[in-house]
Amino acid sequence: MGFLLVHSTFADRESARRIATQLVEERLAACANLLPGVESIYRWQGALETAAEVAVVFKTTTERYPALESRLRTLHPYEVPEIVAVPLAHGSASYLGWIAASTEPDPAQ
Repeated sequence: MGFLLVHSTFADRESARRIATQLVEERLAACANLLPGVESIYRWQGALETAAEVAVVFKTTTERYPALESRLRTLHPYEVPEIVAVPLAHGSASYLGWIAASTEPDPAQ
């Protein structure tokens, strides 16, 4: 089983918290860390832009990633949301086991 850190940014804390909570509740992510105070500088539609954003780092498995990405695209308010997954090369066995257990689909559903 593989593990991923999935990074995304949001315009405000409220939308970041709401969507992060939903993805954890749906067992698509084991955890989401909200990192407020991010300043983003980017090019959008030919113009240089800056924005205050909230970064979110989700922990999930490679098996759950396609569903997480699909759901995040559906929930995200941005036209082109940042969704970047980075594989975890190493981690403590107990923590990785917790991610795996926390993202197992709910058998009751």
